[in-house]
Amino acid sequence: MWKKSVELVSNIYVSTRSFPKEELYGITSQIRRAGVSVPANIAEGQGRNSPGEFRQFLGIAQGSLAELETLLIISGNLQYLTPSGTYQLLKKCEEIGRLLAGLKSSLSD
Repeated sequence: MWKKSVELVSNIYVSTRSFPKEELYGITSQIRRAGVSVPANIAEGQGRNSPGEFRQFLGIAQGSLAELETLLIISGNLQYLTPSGTYQLLKKCEEIGRLLAGLKSSLSD
């Protein structure tokens, strides 16, 4: 799951290269930060001392993933991404979301 989310970030950086330059500090930056937040929070949670702390960081990763999905939809609506590009990125988000939910559920007290 961490590896898949790192791959997603790479795909996001490539996909956002073609965004309008005036969006560099706007939606481009937001998408990239939300994307990076997913694997970063998975990694930080894994390094914590308890399943409860790990679960908390997985929840943060889920929130970042939801933010990313919203930003991708907006980018698609603005035609910054092609319909195919939007679909492919959202499918990867969906898969990572399922994996996050499953792992988080398995850590329940």
